[in-house]
Amino acid sequence: MREIGSSIDIKATPEQVWAVLTDFSAYASWNPFIREGAGEAVVGGRLTLRMYPERGRPMTFKPTVLTAEPGRALRWIGRLIVPGLFDGIHEFTLTQTPEGTHLVQSERFKGLLVPFLGSMIEGTQRNFERLNEALKQRVEG
Repeated sequence: MREIGSSIDIKATPEQVWAVLTDFSAYASWNPFIREGAGEAVVGGRLTLRMYPERGRPMTFKPTVLTAEPGRALRWIGRLIVPGLFDGIHEFTLTQTPEGTHLVQSERFKGLLVPFLGSMIEGTQRNFERLNEALKQRVEG
């Protein structure tokens, strides 16, 4: 198993951050990493997300929402082909602070291919940082 993450402080309420984060259809207007999105943030729902990594080719995936707590947490699981090959549990955690919201974006990777995809996982770390910065600008702007 491998885990990566990135955090940022945003000068807005968790509800304001949540509203932008879960408006998947608007991702094209601000999100440099996941530029296309569809679906709803409801437990058991399927999302359609198209990632544009800083390095590499665009990729569409269809994760299943595991947690959707408005203003608190969004978590989904995405799989490559079959369970156990390369699974990623992606999570956004929002915590209220005196100045606004502390956002943590993380992903736990597990499966047979994880040891062989280290460089891809490392590149994803930078894409998380890019997404967090863009989300901050969008919400605060």
